[in-house]
Amino acid sequence: MLNLGAERPPPQLATGTAEKALSFLSKGWREVRDSADADLQLMRQRANSFKNLADRELEHFLNSAAIPPSGAALPSPSIAEFELVKRIQPKLSAIRRAYSSPEFGRRVLEKWSPKATIRIDLSAIKNAIVSEVDEVGAALDLSWDEDQTKENSRWEEGRGGIIEQGKGWEPIRILKTRLKEFERKSQSTEIFGTFKSSEFIEKVKLSLDVPPLDIPELLAHLVKQSWPLFDHLGVRRDIYVKMVETLCSRHRDQVMYHHSLYAKEESLYENEKISDELDLRIASVLHNTGHHYEGGFWTSFVKNESADKKHHVAIVTTASLPWMTGTAVNPLFRAAYLAKSAKQAVTLVVPWLCKSDQELVYPNNLSFSSPEAQEAYIRNWLEERVGFKADFKISFYPGKFSKERRSIIPAGDTSQFIPSKEADIAILEEPEHLNWYHHGKRWTDKFNHVVGIVHTNYLEYIKREKNGAIQAFLVKHINNMVTRAYCHKVLRLSAATQDLPKSVICNVHGVNPKFLRIGEKVAAERVHGQQAFSKGAYFLGKMVWAKGYRELIDLLAKHKSDLEGFKLDVYGNGEDSQEVQSVAKKLDLNLNFLRGRDHADDSLHEYKVFVNPSISDVLCTATAEALAMGKFVICADHPSNEFFRAFPNCLTYKTSEDFVSRVKEAMASDPQPLTPEQRHNLSWEAATHRFMEYSELDKILSNEEPMNGDKAIYSRKIKKSMSMPSLSDVVDGGLAFAHYCFTGNEILRLTTGAIPGSRDYSKQHSVDLRLLPPQVQNPVYGW
Repeated sequence: MLNLGAERPPPQLATGTAEKALSFLSKGWREVRDSADADLQLMRQRANSFKNLADRELEHFLNSAAIPPSGAALPSPSIAEFELVKRIQPKLSAIRRAYSSPEFGRRVLEKWSPKATIRIDLSAIKNAIVSEVDEVGAALDLSWDEDQTKENSRWEEGRGGIIEQGKGWEPIRILKTRLKEFERKSQSTEIFGTFKSSEFIEKVKLSLDVPPLDIPELLAHLVKQSWPLFDHLGVRRDIYVKMVETLCSRHRDQVMYHHSLYAKEESLYENEKISDELDLRIASVLHNTGHHYEGGFWTSFVKNESADKKHHVAIVTTASLPWMTGTAVNPLFRAAYLAKSAKQAVTLVVPWLCKSDQELVYPNNLSFSSPEAQEAYIRNWLEERVGFKADFKISFYPGKFSKERRSIIPAGDTSQFIPSKEADIAILEEPEHLNWYHHGKRWTDKFNHVVGIVHTNYLEYIKREKNGAIQAFLVKHINNMVTRAYCHKVLRLSAATQDLPKSVICNVHGVNPKFLRIGEKVAAERVHGQQAFSKGAYFLGKMVWAKGYRELIDLLAKHKSDLEGFKLDVYGNGEDSQEVQSVAKKLDLNLNFLRGRDHADDSLHEYKVFVNPSISDVLCTATAEALAMGKFVICADHPSNEFFRAFPNCLTYKTSEDFVSRVKEAMASDPQPLTPEQRHNLSWEAATHRFMEYSELDKILSNEEPMNGDKAIYSRKIKKSMSMPSLSDVVDGGLAFAHYCFTGNEILRLTTGAIPGSRDYSKQHSVDLRLLPPQVQNPVYGW
């Protein structure tokens, strides 16, 4: 309801409002004017380009028909052709000068109005060609015999469709029609042994258009793509091969490609070794029309290509420093050593936690107010350990900490934080973890090559929880589904992990160079007769039951009398620290609990024996670090320790009695110094080499794309569309689509343990990372 008695705004406010409105209108008018100027400039450039192109083609047309030297005998039709060219040349030159003059362009632009259109009158060209052709038509017709007429008639049936395609613009259509009439009255007579008039006409026609696909070619392509189905139905191969040959027979003698109008494209298909003419024919039409196949309902075969021809590697992980966990440290070293070669650009993509989650995860009350502050911390920590400046980019994606799972879960579509122009190679650290609740772009659609690296044996952790068997069964199949749908290759650090599709076993982790230097220092001290180890045994790890504390307490409690006098120092912090210490005190075990610290801390250098009874680890980083420092390592005979068995200082046990004997052996002797080869096998240089080999990145980075089957999906020059992918691709695409639908439902997400509201990032994430607000990035339409 209107309030008629309301007071009017003060004059100052009204004046200010009017000025703002006027300023807004003025700004909008300037933008419209600038846009119109830019469009007009673009039109001018395109018109000049077309004019220059026409000049070059006309010059080529006139020069190619030069007057032959005196004394050369020419048939009468050829003389008539040269007479025609000679007589119309002055007229065409005059027309060119008229339309090429700046005055002509100025007059046209002066008449420009919103409703006007620019029409270039080419009737003079048409009249010149028509009049001269009619004038010499009789002489040309006299030289034709019936055989030549029949030959050109046959050509007309098979190739005449090429000329009739250019009906989009009237001048081009007229020019094509006149060329058709001109050819009908010429003959294929060689001039000077190098030039044929029919060849000249053919080149002109092919430069104007590429004949489209007809029904027989489309049917042939359909039959060719249906070969796997025919094989499945038991149809003999020679039958459908014959069908394709029959359908394509009428096009065998046609030229499949047109000559490019630009010199830089003339060698596009040079030396291209493609045997299938039908595929080349289809590829040429698609290339001529500018069409690019973006994939089917589930898949996309056309991937991104870097503009600078340099490969881009994106390493996406589930944790970040200062959280000292394997998925934070190892991907960081991988990024540094991959970037060290300078053959590829590397980006490390890590989670960003809001302030409330940082307080729960990061040790020693560390927190960061901005991504730039955390990036500076990460780079300083890395450079202190590797000894060189790593040239790679660090990017952040929104993440949320799950207290129940004790891990960071991505919030939103993680793949969107990698620009499409850099979406080349993706390395997913813990691919199952990253994709449990991933609701976004499929990794294998966005990236050319996706490699997953499995760090954690999640099934072993889940089995320890309530109803663990049922949960482990479900998680096992979910892990199978997401790794198959989102990865091309999966690397498992050891056989202790779940056996996943497309996976191979290889240790692609190294140790911090700082530990190798410590080992070299210890070896040098022993050479000079100094005592390198003055302390006994220790254990270091996050203090949660699943990290080996249960096994350690059980072993020491069972053989308490056998290990009398054996003292073990335990370093660690964690959620179960109070409970672990309480149980150890209750059993009166000789354990000395100390606060957790970095394994490279000076206080740990003098220990001789590292005890690690954990069987939940996939590949224990602390074990590799202890071996690098020249210590004894006592660990279980378990698939997670398979890589370490090659080192003489690694003492494994199968039973609790073996554990007791290994402890006594280690305490009574000194470890052997590492050989140069053993030291190299523990380094990140060797780990990077193994990673490049087993992930097939060495072939990709050297531009040797790995082939799947007899042919690659696409060649480097022409991307060929595939109308019938393999059965495996269909299954993978179906799994990805089902997973996308499942993770898009908030109720289903919550029932499987997802963090509420983690499908999209939060408002605080948008503020910290300077992103669009969540309601703008992911709007909800409806009432």
